[in-house]
Amino acid sequence: MKHILFYGMNGEKSCFMHVLLNAAQLHEAGHKVRVIFEGASVKLVPVFEEEKNPVYQKVKAAGLIAGVCLACAKTLGVYEAAQQSGLPFLSDMSGHAGVKPFLEAGYEVISI
Repeated sequence: MKHILFYGMNGEKSCFMHVLLNAAQLHEAGHKVRVIFEGASVKLVPVFEEEKNPVYQKVKAAGLIAGVCLACAKTLGVYEAAQQSGLPFLSDMSGHAGVKPFLEAGYEVISI
């Protein structure tokens, strides 16, 4: 079993959908998977919530989303909407979501 962190920076919906699809597939195959919304991707949280995106909902329900970058959510104007999603905010790296805790826990990091 591998430990994989998808560190999503890309705010392009079609690109981030591939993060979610891969996360779901790897989780179903028995791997430990986590997803972080960082950078421009934080703007996708309210989009996925509003449209009730089925892949996003599946990944969220499985507990695969580690969180949303606090600094980026505030800077990009989606803090309140992201807060309503119920996802945790991450801020361990000068207000941003860092990869250090995941690397120390044995995760491979894939940044998209």
